Amino acid sequence: MANAESDQIVDISVTAADTDKLADITRELVQRHLVACGNIVSGVRSVYVWAGEINDDSESLVILHTRRSLVPAVIDYVEAVHPDETPQIIATEAVEVHPGYRQWVLDSTRQAG
Repeated sequence: MANAESDQIVDISVTAADTDKLADITRELVQRHLVACGNIVSGVRSVYVWAGEINDDSESLVILHTRRSLVPAVIDYVEAVHPDETPQIIATEAVEVHPGYRQWVLDSTRQAG
């Protein structure tokens, strides 16, 4: 039987200025079975401080759906290929997931190890 960590569903959000680059990252993660899917939202407006300056930029956001045990591998891959020096990568455990969707995410991703 799988352990609780490998069965926990997690959403990972990542932003980037280039929507196509974000789609490429998502496609590769799906192909590697590290995530079940990614939902890309264009036109996200990000207001933040960087290097002492306030920035107001248009970005895209992807929400990746995976199992908890794969989060480190997803983060490692995104860090390696993301164009930003310090990419936004935030993993959040899902509190409640539709049982069928949860099973689909588990079936679509591989167990870590």
